[in-house]
Amino acid sequence: MSGRGQLMWDDAVTGYDFGPSHPMDPVRLALTRSLIEAFGLTRAMRVVSAPAAGESTLRLVHRQDYIDAVRLASTDPMDADPAYGLGTEDDPAFNGMHEVSALIAGQSVGAAEAVWRGDVDHAVNFAGGLHHAMPGAASGFCVYNDAALAIARLLELGAERVAYVDVDVHHGDGVQAAFWDDPRVLTISVHEHPRTLFPQTGWPEETGGPQAEGRAVNLALPAGTGDEGWLRAFHAVVPELVAAFRPQVLVSQHGADTHVEDPLAHLAVSLDAQRVVAEACHELAHEHAGGRWVALGGGGYAVVDVVPRSWTHLTALAAGRPVPPEAETPQEWRAEVYRRTRQSAPLRMTDGRTPVWRGFEEAGYDPADRLDQAVLATRRAVFPLHGLLP
Repeated sequence: MSGRGQLMWDDAVTGYDFGPSHPMDPVRLALTRSLIEAFGLTRAMRVVSAPAAGESTLRLVHRQDYIDAVRLASTDPMDADPAYGLGTEDDPAFNGMHEVSALIAGQSVGAAEAVWRGDVDHAVNFAGGLHHAMPGAASGFCVYNDAALAIARLLELGAERVAYVDVDVHHGDGVQAAFWDDPRVLTISVHEHPRTLFPQTGWPEETGGPQAEGRAVNLALPAGTGDEGWLRAFHAVVPELVAAFRPQVLVSQHGADTHVEDPLAHLAVSLDAQRVVAEACHELAHEHAGGRWVALGGGGYAVVDVVPRSWTHLTALAAGRPVPPEAETPQEWRAEVYRRTRQSAPLRMTDGRTPVWRGFEEAGYDPADRLDQAVLATRRAVFPLHGLLP
């Protein structure tokens, strides 16, 4: 492999815009791209725009009737059909919706192709990670499931084992559904418990179809979980399973909505812990997947304070140029934040925390602790299916 990182970017992805009152404000993408540029990361990696995913690619995951419905609503939003999840409060239709959704999907597919070919070690599409879209319906702000499409393309190219790790606060239900009965794909989702958050799925008992028992892994964390618990849970489940599965490629989804300031969820994670998990995914790719790593964005609705910094750290890791947490945000970026949003930008690339956690091997389990109960539920449901002790 070349060792270079690749950033997938096309200015047109900011057209993925559900309207001014919708929480998924595309300014989060523009500000992330600007912060990456301000830190000079684009000089350390290739910046590439892939073509939009065509219908044959979209059909790797999505039904033709659904694609047709998206096209129709994209031409005239008044024709949006709620039976396909379109024209709803979560997924309002807008002109050009098909084109920009296919473009975002194309970036993730292009990232997967570049990594599989060996053009680069790592590829990032922070505009992607739209993990709720189902084969036949839009859901949860997601029209086309670029993460599932990237994995499906890897399988089409000959990959025999792909691991997908999703650390968005919401369950990665669409990706799980796409590969529910496919033993070639391991999906791991670390999310807030379905009792308290959309999409109300992702229970530890969801472990895969008859042909793929143990290939779906769900770690459902109690509302209010902070840095120590989040990292403790991640490290108690994800590394062992990835090592046992021996993937040829790691695809990870890094929704920034686990953050304590995110307005749509109830975890209490810091930017610094998000960076630690991104580092862990990077390391897992090198330890178990020959360095092949496709990193995607996802949710994240603190669009100024959190998302740009979180995904800049992610991109910097993929570029081999990590940004020190104590680094100040560049002045030109702060000026752009104010110009675009009339908000003050964060001054540093940290929340001022140094995340630490107690590993299960060292500290053991506390059966009375809700977080440890969640971890044990997942390990008991899945680990024996991989030949591991729960």
